[in-house]
Amino acid sequence: MSSSSALILFISLLIFSQGNALSSNYYENTCPEVEDIVTQVVTEATKKDKTVPAALLRMHFHDCFIRGCDASVLLNSKKNTAEKDGPPNVSLHAFFVIDNAKKAIEARCPGIVSCADILAFAARDSVVVSGGPSWDVPKGRKDGRTSKASETIQLPAPTFNINQLQQSFSQRGLSLEDLVALSGGHTLGFSHCSSFNNRIHNFNTTHDVDPTLHPTLAATLKSICPLKNRAKNAGSPMDPSSTTFDNTYYKLILQNKSLFSSDQALLSNPKTKSLVTDFASSKDAFFKAFANSMIKMSSINGGQEVRRDCRVAN
Repeated sequence: MSSSSALILFISLLIFSQGNALSSNYYENTCPEVEDIVTQVVTEATKKDKTVPAALLRMHFHDCFIRGCDASVLLNSKKNTAEKDGPPNVSLHAFFVIDNAKKAIEARCPGIVSCADILAFAARDSVVVSGGPSWDVPKGRKDGRTSKASETIQLPAPTFNINQLQQSFSQRGLSLEDLVALSGGHTLGFSHCSSFNNRIHNFNTTHDVDPTLHPTLAATLKSICPLKNRAKNAGSPMDPSSTTFDNTYYKLILQNKSLFSSDQALLSNPKTKSLVTDFASSKDAFFKAFANSMIKMSSINGGQEVRRDCRVAN
């Protein structure tokens, strides 16, 4: 390639990337009150149901990890099965919060604000309403038209080891620090038995229970999640303060009391272990890193339109 054609290619790529670039003042003139509307809807929903913040934060993660943050997770199944009906997503809930926010925004600024942006605002507000940090959400995402349940296999699984986690995050331009910081989202919410069953039953040929799991916690989890005759929605809170956004998650990892193999895996690499220790000892350090990593993750974008209805492509 000649230097002139290389330059033309570079400039066209630059224009393309800037065309899709997000900005903090994207709605300044077209819908200035958008964030206040979303905050109000999230706050009201949380007052009625304390599980809403964890659900919205998880929904945003699961959206961004498939096709970028394009609200593909919100689309309903039609001819094909959509992401929200894929195995890792069947327990997602609180979609009504996004619907309510969209309805209120459409009444004020029709056709302007994407569902992907609404979900990004809602995830930030979920952290704030739970006592966590705030950050300026970059704006201007577009909504995608494609959503496939088959692609949810790309989501990082709770059974992943450190190499699988690192690969999953690096494929999306996220670092080991982002991995450790974003894993801190596990400070909120509830997990069904299926996500940690591998650690408490038939762990490997030598051990029935994962030897890195604290024996007291293992016994508790085994009683909640027996192999047979388990209650339908049995499971465990992610940590004892499961509606408060704090750094308890990292303290639990250091005590071998985290729920998932993927949480415990953060101790198996010197860099990630050092970060776990830093975040366990400093809530401020965790909050700062979490906010930075959320901005980075929420900027993976990939949509094409602004949906009128978050559940259906235009």
